[in-house]
Amino acid sequence: MLQPARHLALVSVCVLGLAVASCGGDDSDSPSSGNSRDSAFERSVRDAQDVSASDFPSPGRQTLRELGSTVGAVQVGLASSEFTSGENRLAFGVIARDNRFIYGKSAVYVASTPDEVPEGPFPAPADPLVIEPPFRSRNAAAEGDTIAAIYAAKLDLRPGRYAVLVVTKTSQGLVGGSAYIRVKRSSPIPAVGDRPPSVETETIASAGGNVEAIDTRVPPDDMHEENFADVLGKKPVVLLFATPALCQTRVCGPVTDIAAQLQKEYGDRATFIHQEVYEDNKVQNGLREPLRQFNLRTEPWLFTVNAQGEVAARLEGSFGTEAFRQAVEAALD
Repeated sequence: MLQPARHLALVSVCVLGLAVASCGGDDSDSPSSGNSRDSAFERSVRDAQDVSASDFPSPGRQTLRELGSTVGAVQVGLASSEFTSGENRLAFGVIARDNRFIYGKSAVYVASTPDEVPEGPFPAPADPLVIEPPFRSRNAAAEGDTIAAIYAAKLDLRPGRYAVLVVTKTSQGLVGGSAYIRVKRSSPIPAVGDRPPSVETETIASAGGNVEAIDTRVPPDDMHEENFADVLGKKPVVLLFATPALCQTRVCGPVTDIAAQLQKEYGDRATFIHQEVYEDNKVQNGLREPLRQFNLRTEPWLFTVNAQGEVAARLEGSFGTEAFRQAVEAALD
């Protein structure tokens, strides 16, 4: 127990290779199987959204290593990598030995080293990547091919290195996966309350009408009408850095689809902007200028900015519909 976790990018075999069985349920319970909406798979995802600390054992005097030895071994795939002093969002997926994603009530324990008594449990509710049929792109593939939900816990951390234990309730009992994270004192990436750089994002006009040059989503979305620099400080903005066709973690397609879905709901109150990641849509060409100005090195990233031009919320990696919605609402308040 307590070996470094794989990043979610490295467990995309679940997304890519288990299309029929889906991720996290057996064949009869997968969302793509055509069974009733109240399948065991869907019940497990729904149950994973409602979690509290009381659902999990107190560590008592057990060290993190000892606590980990009491649960079945699975793997945790981290879906966030940027941690700074203060409140942090630790996003992750839980992966079984057969590379299927596991869904159930989950929580996180944290300690400076595996041989210390940890803090926790910190609830980590699941946030489904719920995409309504009209907003599903080809990049998201079939419903059963995608990650159904992502877990996230809120942790207040000081700078340093931490051992993390994720524990999930399953019908067979508690299972756990481990990881290490490093918390930095600060980051050049714009944080909540900061004024972000006034970057020039690409638009249909700047691309000469060639939307495929600035959008790898199939079909292209409608979030390329306005330039971020033109609307910053004038109205709320939802700025998503994502590349649906080239995403290293296979979650850019779903989060871009969620953006398109929420644009339908909030588009009259905020400007939605989707910025592609790689120059000429080629990974080998490096990052586009807007990402470099934001000091980004991973994708996807979401920044919502209020009418005063300050970052209201930011999300890294994989995030579901509820987290996305809360970020939008933060910019509107």
